[in-house]
Amino acid sequence: MMDEAALEAEAKNTLYAALAKEADAVRPELHRYAARLVGSVIDGEDVIQDALVNAFAMVGSISSGTPLRPWLFRIVHNRAIDALRQRSTRRSEPLETAFDLADVTAVDPEDALIRQDTVRIALAHFAKLPVPQRSAVILKDVLGEPIADIAALLGLSIDAVKAHLSRGRAGLRSISESESEVPRPPSAEVLNFAALFNARDWTALRSLLAEDVRLRQARRPQVSGAANVGRFFSYYADYPRVWIEPAFLEGREILLVSAAPSAAPAYFMLLEWRDREITLIRDHRYATYVMEDAAVTRAASQRGY
Repeated sequence: MMDEAALEAEAKNTLYAALAKEADAVRPELHRYAARLVGSVIDGEDVIQDALVNAFAMVGSISSGTPLRPWLFRIVHNRAIDALRQRSTRRSEPLETAFDLADVTAVDPEDALIRQDTVRIALAHFAKLPVPQRSAVILKDVLGEPIADIAALLGLSIDAVKAHLSRGRAGLRSISESESEVPRPPSAEVLNFAALFNARDWTALRSLLAEDVRLRQARRPQVSGAANVGRFFSYYADYPRVWIEPAFLEGREILLVSAAPSAAPAYFMLLEWRDREITLIRDHRYATYVMEDAAVTRAASQRGY
């Protein structure tokens, strides 16, 4: 007969396995929410990774009957709000007071066209809304969550959620189209990386790594150090061949990854540099859902895709 400690350990392992399964299934939806909340598909994935680390660390503190999907959304929501607080924003409205609501207005009748239009709106537009309006519109019009569930997630009344949703929809309609990003040439460092990668010169690529380089991949633990991160290129040597191409996303240089030179990109990498050495590689091979909302601008003088 199992003692109490053994039973607790078994229950925790069962809950951990259930959480891992649910997190994997809902991860694309979590990203769609986080990316629009913080206004960036890149930062949205960072929010997801950090939030899930916290979620698994807290697995022992939740009961076996806790609904995991809304619990995960709440963890992601809180991490996104933390990220927004840490970021220098242009808005004068503090996050702490953004949830105050004086009046309740009617919400437009649910309409499939509303959802279609909202999904197509640039992520940068969402970032111009106050946080509660942003959350309400994303959860209702992008993810299709019920009003009652949104109220529970945000800690608001149903009437307050309806008001934020109405205001948020009106706000998005009034926001002018974002300025198009002007194509520009890629940096010499990124061009060199792409040329070496496409030539499969893994030794030369390893020589570009800083000693304190880090590798971040969705669904994988972070790897640190040139020796460990250098194995990243060994994996690509064994994978079916892919091609990379410089591009821009949210003002940052990225590398689009395609199965063939003429194929649509499946995902992207993002590099950070210090004195011509790579200090961080973000590889989205295991998070292809990030490309769904990515408004990519190809680099000037580069081929299209």
